Amino acid sequence: MSNSSLGQRPDFQDLFDQLDGVALWTVSAPGEFDYISAGFEDIWGIPPEAVMDDITRLLDAIHPEDRDRVRQNIEASAQGAHDEAYEGRVVRPDGSVRWVLTRQVLLRDDDGDVSEVVGICTDITEQKRRERELELLNRIVRHDIRNDMGVVLGWAEMLEDHVDDDRSEYLQKILDSGEHVVELTEVARDYVETIASNESVTIASVPIRSILETELSIRKESFPEAAFVVAGALPDVEVAGNSMLSSVFRNLLNNAVQHNDKDAPRVEISCTARDDDVEIRIADNGPGIPDDRKELAFGKGERGLGSPGTGIGLYLVDTLVTRYGGSVRVEDNEPTGAVFVVELPRTD
Repeated sequence: MSNSSLGQRPDFQDLFDQLDGVALWTVSAPGEFDYISAGFEDIWGIPPEAVMDDITRLLDAIHPEDRDRVRQNIEASAQGAHDEAYEGRVVRPDGSVRWVLTRQVLLRDDDGDVSEVVGICTDITEQKRRERELELLNRIVRHDIRNDMGVVLGWAEMLEDHVDDDRSEYLQKILDSGEHVVELTEVARDYVETIASNESVTIASVPIRSILETELSIRKESFPEAAFVVAGALPDVEVAGNSMLSSVFRNLLNNAVQHNDKDAPRVEISCTARDDDVEIRIADNGPGIPDDRKELAFGKGERGLGSPGTGIGLYLVDTLVTRYGGSVRVEDNEPTGAVFVVELPRTD
């Protein structure tokens, strides 16, 4: 394939030959390739000409546990049943295993019969590795850490009747810290689920008023020392989002109290419905955020979550809101504090 690609050479063949971990192929008759791009050997470890001469070389390279399923998908496309995208493992000649995502498009003639199948194979081995790591992290966070902290909190609560009044504040600090760890496991869980969902997120139409009312009710119970005030009426409209939208406001409301330096934290929530979107403002009376740290607060920029001062909660907020097609920013409150402004597209 500088002549490592075989068969007909589509005009865009040079583009595919420059992509790492991607292969393009076409088939016009069952069991026979018309064209295979240069990236094929990088994924399978097999020269394309060997597969052009003998397609069983490709089928034999599919992992035994995936072979029947992948073969069924190939046959379904060859018979014109449907376009198909599927994943499968490939065992290279050196014994290494690669995960491959194959997308197939059926091209039909004027009579509606399949005249050609165009396929794009992408090496997703690294993506699969990250998914496994995220699943492991999720299990550790949700099960091990959460369960152990539940035991710690249970034993600490049993000590309440056995601690002198002058030492009760120390026990309360233990309880507060333990509850904060449990809360962090919830944030980490939401973050892992969001990242593991890849780039495509199912967007639905969700009622903003009920989500805000529910989260406000829970936050009032969690932070009895704080005053949560709703300015005006919450509009009965729907916005782009999904079940994770509640996590956006849970994190912003928590942030407004947990990073507040006042003895009596005050959080004011307002919501304005406009023609195309809805603006939600969450204002607090805390120390505020300096101008040079406003962008960093969300982990925006090259370093992402590694940016200084970034909390996983705000990074999750920005990730979710962006996926919903909205935006989030922070402004100054008067006389002190910060205002987090979320804008979400209307869907009603």
